Amino acid sequence: MQQAEISEFDRRNRDWYIDKLIQLIVFIGGISAIVFIIGIFVFITKEGFGFIINTMDPAEFFGSPYWEPSDEDAPEYGILALIAGTASVTGLALVVAIPFSLGAAIFVGEFATGKTREFLKVMVELLAAIPSVVWGFIGLTIMNPIIIDVFDVPVGLTVLNAGIILGLMTAPIMTSIAEDALKAVPDRYREAAEAMGATRWQVIFKVVLPAAKNGLLGAVLLGVGRGFGETMAVLLATGHSVNIPTSVFDSVRALTATIAAELGETAVGSDHYQALFTIGIFLFVITFIINLAADLVVRGVRRG
Repeated sequence: MQQAEISEFDRRNRDWYIDKLIQLIVFIGGISAIVFIIGIFVFITKEGFGFIINTMDPAEFFGSPYWEPSDEDAPEYGILALIAGTASVTGLALVVAIPFSLGAAIFVGEFATGKTREFLKVMVELLAAIPSVVWGFIGLTIMNPIIIDVFDVPVGLTVLNAGIILGLMTAPIMTSIAEDALKAVPDRYREAAEAMGATRWQVIFKVVLPAAKNGLLGAVLLGVGRGFGETMAVLLATGHSVNIPTSVFDSVRALTATIAAELGETAVGSDHYQALFTIGIFLFVITFIINLAADLVVRGVRRG
């Protein structure tokens, strides 16, 4: 009897230590993300701080369309054209992604059942897992000649090309989050609408979508953040030309693509090097604000 009590005590003591160990591992995993984000921000700020303090003219940096950091006589560090290129590609990507994402989320969440739903959800996740460089090669080798032939333009590496590719890239994550938002709508809303004689489509458009609007907005914002920070696909599909676009058939250059293309060719510590890190700081702040807004929106819908 005494031996059994000792064994029971040892088992409970062991379980307590295992529980505490798991809690510690989970805590370290959670806090490490915050530490890494702070570390990244400190690093890029340290590398770009000298340019911000000593060289950067804010009016020229944000207001000039001329990005010529390699000019030995009069280097220019204007990112207006880069911002315009990034914004135009991201905006067109949203035009492409939002209808596909909402349509897919509505079908998977409201119409598909059983194995069909599971299959479609797996396919959406697989699309999200395709590397961005693969999407970039699709834009470079497939979309480029198609745009040239269909629209009779000299170059197919344009805002249109990058917007379509980026839209297809952001659609899976937007679909997943939008579906979660639709599933969060209580079934009693649907049942009450159907009891009043509403059709299936009326239930969706008059009840489900308005009730899930905050979650759907969060999905769109996360899609914006995903598109704004994309690098390789945009680098390969835009034409990489410093230009303020006036149509979807213009070649542009994105902020992220500029960093990726030029950072390896600059002298460490030079103004050009620090200017690229300053662009990184700008991108970090913008994407942080976008993701924070999306998180606050999603938290709001969960509380509701």
